[in-house]
Amino acid sequence: MKDLEWWQRAIFYQVYPRSFADSNGDGVGDLNGIIKHLDYLQDLGVDAIWLSPHYPSPLWDCGYDVSDYLMVAPEYGDLDDFIRLLEGLHKRGMYLVTDFVLNHTSDQHSWFLESRSSRKNSKRDWYIWQNSIGGRPPNNWYSWFGGSAWEFDPATNQSYYHFFFKQQPDLNWRNPEVKAAMLDTMRYWLELGVDGFRLDSLGMIFEAPDIPDQESGMTQQELYHLSRMAKSRDQRMQVARASRKMFRFQMDLSELHGLLREIRQAIDEYPGKVLVGETELVEYYGSANDELHLVFNFPLTRMKKLTPSAVLCNHFSRLTKLPAGAWPCNTLGNHDISRLLSRYGDGNHDIEIARLCLALMLTLPGTPFLYNGDEIGMLDYLANDISQVQDQIGLWTYRMEIDEMGHSPEQALAYALEIARDKCRTPFQWDNSPNAGFCPADATPWLPVNSNYADGVNAADQTRTPNSLLNSYRSLLKARKLTPALVYGGFQPLKSPPGCLAFFRGGRGVSENCMVVLNMSKGTRVIELPIRNRITRLVYSTHSREKKLESFRILSLFPFEIFIAAVE
Repeated sequence: MKDLEWWQRAIFYQVYPRSFADSNGDGVGDLNGIIKHLDYLQDLGVDAIWLSPHYPSPLWDCGYDVSDYLMVAPEYGDLDDFIRLLEGLHKRGMYLVTDFVLNHTSDQHSWFLESRSSRKNSKRDWYIWQNSIGGRPPNNWYSWFGGSAWEFDPATNQSYYHFFFKQQPDLNWRNPEVKAAMLDTMRYWLELGVDGFRLDSLGMIFEAPDIPDQESGMTQQELYHLSRMAKSRDQRMQVARASRKMFRFQMDLSELHGLLREIRQAIDEYPGKVLVGETELVEYYGSANDELHLVFNFPLTRMKKLTPSAVLCNHFSRLTKLPAGAWPCNTLGNHDISRLLSRYGDGNHDIEIARLCLALMLTLPGTPFLYNGDEIGMLDYLANDISQVQDQIGLWTYRMEIDEMGHSPEQALAYALEIARDKCRTPFQWDNSPNAGFCPADATPWLPVNSNYADGVNAADQTRTPNSLLNSYRSLLKARKLTPALVYGGFQPLKSPPGCLAFFRGGRGVSENCMVVLNMSKGTRVIELPIRNRITRLVYSTHSREKKLESFRILSLFPFEIFIAAVE
């Protein structure tokens, strides 16, 4: 299939290890649980796994506060288990990309414990320390997760910087020793055989070295209040402008490009590896494909509704910004945002809409990233008490709703549950046994299991049901693999009836062009095939159709139909 890298052909699947499968009955997912289900992943049709953090961590931010970059969290297993997972994937012709947290460590990491022990410690400059007169913050910067970005340390009479929680102190990447240590850490995992990294929070790595005051003209509490009261587009834009001003000295500084080029050079020492950035800024592809290999199309996840106009607006806006030679990367779900069906489902046609979301990921140009559980239609789980919320962002939001907005605890909980990320991280639903087969019946899962597992929202029941969402995933993933135009063909939109998205994939170098029609409406639609084209074979349809469609000029589409055909 043309001369593509594996990560350009691949369908990625994010595994959230804590919630995927518990093999030892402690209520926490682990590496052996993933190994146990490798055949499931292969049968699903995915090619590569993005594994969320597997490192030891105090879990203040659910693993994104790393206390040891070279080990495996004991609740997940050990290094031998990791190697067995890696070998199991490679044996199946699959790949493993791990999360790598560059911006910060845990405050329990040995580096930080040394750094804060004394101003004279050799690792003092591995983090960002500033003098604090009378314990006051060095400037008026805020943490993204609330409060000052500075934490006073009375033992040394200085404050350290943290863009996120105070339990996540920022590394000082301007220190050559830090850079060397982190690059060596990446080489350590590459030597073990991992196939690349998803770089977490990379836009926050550098902050203005002269630490000037931010000039938004408001406090974070005022910005929060403004954002909660914003109703119109102009008001939301006002909030966005104020937020950019508030954090402009702490995010996406230009010197990051130089660092990414150095990281890319280090990665290129190991041919065939990939760098995926947690960012939507296309400039991080670099000027000559010399920075990141893939940058997420996050604006696609912010569509309010799945509509043809929203998709086309995103697509053309995105493509025109991509540097020459850059490869797109699309996703609709991950561990930080509401479940796909909870965002786009209408309560009546959820399965049909879920199929359309998948078809969109698999037919738009670029590498698709899927999130575990979406293939069986998992929904957000909303707790009924604040004591059940583990995500610190949700707990901070709950306090802000009460303290700043004056809302009742009930109102505060309702909004905190919208913001908290627990809802999309609940255990995978494997079958209809107690705890959905995630862990034994007598174990307590680390997060509650959504009760809809007993109503068919589980992998075992859907495997046995021919028209289930899971089996639709399997069929669509297989159809993409067998249709080169969907992997590397060009994109040309077609004139479509209301509620439909139709486009060609193909062009020069593609042996067989392809037409994709997605009826995103609940009504029947009719589309006329361009006079110069002829359907040669049916690739996929959600409805029964004749295999021979050569004579079709007018195509009648069923409600919510996915129609993919080869054309000439």
